[in-house]
Amino acid sequence: MKMFCAGQWQDTKETINVTNSFDQSIIDTVPKGSGEDIANAVSVLEQGARIMKAMTPYDRSLILQKAADLLLKRQDEFARTISLEVGKVLAESQVETNRSAEVIRLSGEEARRMTGEMIPLEGNAGGKNKVGFTLRVPCGVVAAITPFNFPLNLVCHKVGPAIAAGNAILIKPASDTPLSALKLTEILREAGLPPEAIACVTGPGGEIGRAICTDTRIRKISFTGSYEVGTKICEMAGMKRVTMELGSNSPVVIMDDADLEKATTAITMAGYANAGQVCISAQRILTSSAVKSDFVDLLKSKVEDLTTGNQLEDTTKIGPMVRESDAARVEEWVNEAVSQGARLVCGGQRQGAIYAPTILDETKPDMLVVKDEIFGPAIALSYFDDVNEAIAMANDTTYGLSAGIFTQDIDRAMKFARQVDSGNIHINWSSQWRADAMPYGGLKHSGTGKEGPKYAIQEMSEEKMVVMHLAD
Repeated sequence: MKMFCAGQWQDTKETINVTNSFDQSIIDTVPKGSGEDIANAVSVLEQGARIMKAMTPYDRSLILQKAADLLLKRQDEFARTISLEVGKVLAESQVETNRSAEVIRLSGEEARRMTGEMIPLEGNAGGKNKVGFTLRVPCGVVAAITPFNFPLNLVCHKVGPAIAAGNAILIKPASDTPLSALKLTEILREAGLPPEAIACVTGPGGEIGRAICTDTRIRKISFTGSYEVGTKICEMAGMKRVTMELGSNSPVVIMDDADLEKATTAITMAGYANAGQVCISAQRILTSSAVKSDFVDLLKSKVEDLTTGNQLEDTTKIGPMVRESDAARVEEWVNEAVSQGARLVCGGQRQGAIYAPTILDETKPDMLVVKDEIFGPAIALSYFDDVNEAIAMANDTTYGLSAGIFTQDIDRAMKFARQVDSGNIHINWSSQWRADAMPYGGLKHSGTGKEGPKYAIQEMSEEKMVVMHLAD
């Protein structure tokens, strides 16, 4: 595919292969863009930002609603593309495509609801005959730097609100998975988005990311990825507005009164969906010592039923990881934990980019599989004696994106919700659950700002204060 830059579809002399990690076959090629391409794109996007700002929210909403309809019409095509470039199974890709259309539709609805507020100036000393209100205005040019694991939905979570708020949008998709974003760009253009208002530039993250961060014409950056890269972006971004959706090693607490059937079912989904390559995957499973044996036996029986293989086959439950090197890293971390005293309950084998669903028992806080983000199909079990110890263990991390607890005790549940440092808290579910309309974001090293169309529009617009000084 070509990239969309400076108002037109373009090739470059050098290209990047997009491969299927299951068999290493080449799916397609994309241009290898450069910092110069970013500069050219932004020059046109500045014009696009003026066009979008002048467009009414109603007209912007119509473009987004049409784009959502077009996306659903091509649902099977998009799902197959996602599965091929990421490695996730087709059933998960179908869900992602549906959710992506919903995000675009929600963004269109929220475009019509952008509003400021009345400020009660006469309630202040010296405020007589003063009428105050705020206006929300677009940032201008917004850059979206997106990850590989949800190459359509997480792009939509940035592009939809950016357009709804009246901005021009520059998309930098992950180099491993650029095809979904390029196809979304096709759809937005077909839906009526002006060519000056969007760019999708493919290429190496280092050079292109640096160009995005240092271009002063870009007012806002929305990034989803690792804490390390997010920190570098913030250091380079200067006075740009930033939203950072970063990593996690999400804890899920199993209390002694938990519904173990429900808990193990949820964790089997949350720990291994998309081969564990989800920022809110259940990773640290903190379990009451009182239910240890029953919980492990039940969880093992469910995890061992997960079949691995070709992500395009209906019988496959877990496909390959996006790169073989990532699977090798997971293998290394698991082997290291076992050498340090963890017990391998099941899994632990790798075949190319496929890593078997793995349970590690008796893990310790200093093991990589516990203290860092494993981002693969492996979970780490450890144990506690009371809710206070469970909360302390859940908080023993630099991350704070999502956490869950299983309990029938409302007091324990609310104590967990109030005291655990996490942007998303789930009661009687695992860490991995997200409604696309909800405010979504992390605490601590898991990021800054919120996503969800309503909340992202706030992040991608700016506030002006208007004061009317009326005559007596």
